[in-house]
Amino acid sequence: MKPGEIIVKKTEIEINKGTDDSETVITVKNIGDRPIQVGSHYHFFEANTGLKFDREKAYGKHLDIPAGAAVRFEPGDEKKVQLVEYNGRRRIYGFRGLVDGAIDEERVFRVENGHPNAGVKNDEGKQNANKESGDNR
Repeated sequence: MKPGEIIVKKTEIEINKGTDDSETVITVKNIGDRPIQVGSHYHFFEANTGLKFDREKAYGKHLDIPAGAAVRFEPGDEKKVQLVEYNGRRRIYGFRGLVDGAIDEERVFRVENGHPNAGVKNDEGKQNANKESGDNR
């Protein structure tokens, strides 16, 4: 053993253990003219609008890849990615600011007319329902 040496067990690590059967596989296409990279913890629903995919299926989920990793989509690329539910308190803040609060509330989130640039709307058509409901960080 050398000073500062780290000895690790040589066993497999199960990523996103305990996520039950909440895995979702979706097809994603980069319809833009620039490469787009999405990190492991990013709320996939709020990913760059140059990516075309079923955003409703991606709501409350992130990529099922190791922490710190990312998936890169070159212009015109189409890939299947696996998503898993967020664990813990299930509150999402930041990213594109479309959610900013709890993701388990009984609100209706939809992408207006299927357009990827649309924001999150609640059933009254108000933008960003969590900010209006007084859900504080």
